[in-house]
Amino acid sequence: MKAAAKQLWIAALGGVNEIGKNMYLLQYADDIVVIDCGSKFPDESLLGIDLIIPDVTYLLSNLDKVRALVVTHGHEDHIGGIPYLLKQLNLPIYASRLTLGLIENKLREHGLLRQTKLHVIDSDSTLKLGAFTITFFNTNHSIPDCLGVVFDTPEGTVVHTGDFKFDMTPVNKQYPDIHKMADIGKNGVRFLLSESTNAERPGFTPSEKLVGAHIEEAFMKADRRIFVSTFASNVHRLQQIIEAAHLTDRRLTLLGRSMVNVVRVAQELGYLSIPDNMLIEPTEAAKLPPEQVTVLCTGSQGEPMAALSRLANASHRQMEIQAGDTVLIAANPIPGNERNVSRIVDNLYVLGAKVIYGSRSELHVSGHASQEELKLMLTLMKPEYFIPIHGEYRMLHHHSLLAEAVGVNPDNIFILKNGDIVESSSGVVRQSGKVTAGQILVDGLGIGDIGNVVLRDRRQLSADGILITVITLSQTDGRLLNEPDTISRGFIYVRNSESLMEEINQLVTSTLQKMSEPDLGQWNIIKQTIKETLSRFLYEKTKRRPMILPIIIEV
Repeated sequence: MKAAAKQLWIAALGGVNEIGKNMYLLQYADDIVVIDCGSKFPDESLLGIDLIIPDVTYLLSNLDKVRALVVTHGHEDHIGGIPYLLKQLNLPIYASRLTLGLIENKLREHGLLRQTKLHVIDSDSTLKLGAFTITFFNTNHSIPDCLGVVFDTPEGTVVHTGDFKFDMTPVNKQYPDIHKMADIGKNGVRFLLSESTNAERPGFTPSEKLVGAHIEEAFMKADRRIFVSTFASNVHRLQQIIEAAHLTDRRLTLLGRSMVNVVRVAQELGYLSIPDNMLIEPTEAAKLPPEQVTVLCTGSQGEPMAALSRLANASHRQMEIQAGDTVLIAANPIPGNERNVSRIVDNLYVLGAKVIYGSRSELHVSGHASQEELKLMLTLMKPEYFIPIHGEYRMLHHHSLLAEAVGVNPDNIFILKNGDIVESSSGVVRQSGKVTAGQILVDGLGIGDIGNVVLRDRRQLSADGILITVITLSQTDGRLLNEPDTISRGFIYVRNSESLMEEINQLVTSTLQKMSEPDLGQWNIIKQTIKETLSRFLYEKTKRRPMILPIIIEV
């Protein structure tokens, strides 16, 4: 589809009907501005996949129209896809100081820092990008320097909230700019795009400051080393942990790459205040008395390779948890991670640790607005049209009901799928057409080269293993020169199944002997015949369907 000369398009390339890989675009005539470019982690069905990023085919087909990328804040689900986007489309990036610091770290790792134009913005900035005049307002979230974005367009004002909550006692004194939000609403908002993560949760989200008191209490009670695992990006939480460690005369060491990176960037930019000589290396921490040590580590979501998981498995190279140590998990499991976190907690108890975790511990509060705060944002903005974003379908649905409750016309609410377009032309608004949207899978250095066929093969391998049969044929007459050599991996244990392996080899031999001479000259026919014959036989014998891979060698 192509935007007409005087049409405003609003579309999501990621972030609706899912949690993660947030990416949205506004287009008016020949000008496109992109908001965020996030990533998300794969579920168990995407075997071997490292990361999922948005499909940017539409942007690549409109290279000359894309003016900039505006980033609301520094969480992975909003910045994780940026290096992969810039490898295909070099465009200027506008973001706040901390957000840019975290983006710079990513670009440095990917070798993209020198060629990318980075611009620092704040709540007082004004940008003129093509048909759009863009301003900003402060919100608060579980990371500093979060911004809502206001687009002044020929079709009216469009507001994107970013991720937010209304924390009136923020740890870092970055208060939500309610007066500015009210002024924006007073001047008229045509479209509001507002996040929906906690749209099912009634009431207000508690202040981050409440967590600090519970962390301090846990520190005061601990009599040996304290291990704390939380989201590395939650700089407010990190500061409160640092203050509790300082209060109890403890030194601090960091485990986990992302934790080290975020602390370094946040400290350099002045978002973290760490007392002199508090931060030490893990080797130095191992030499101190246990009551003088705090370990801040990654892995609060049960990630298998993160520091906390390796500590719980007693496989960390630099540190080990001993009986009597205290472990604080200052984060709630993201849906889908509960089993991994439970396994880690079990292992920590086996090691003799005191573990404080879960919602009852009060060591975590959400960074997202609950229902009353979502209604407050809607009431401040008074949008004519509403598009709930950032959430799975049920979250978007509940958010739409909240919008109705505060007076938004139900006919003016659009629950979108990724790629759907909301179009405004000469004041007429409708949902019309789609742009290309979906997911690109990152596997090692490969970007987008893993598709459904490869994933299907991986699932089959993980379920039933592989059976390889090597066949040596005569180049002159196609005769079988040796008995087939069959190899099993993940299917059966060969030493305990010698009779079955012998039957497999005999079946391959008899199948080849029954084939006609013309067929023996065509490898694809030989392979397909052997696959079908072995597949039927093995299912009858084992009720399993391994991947069967015939290999033909001509001599």
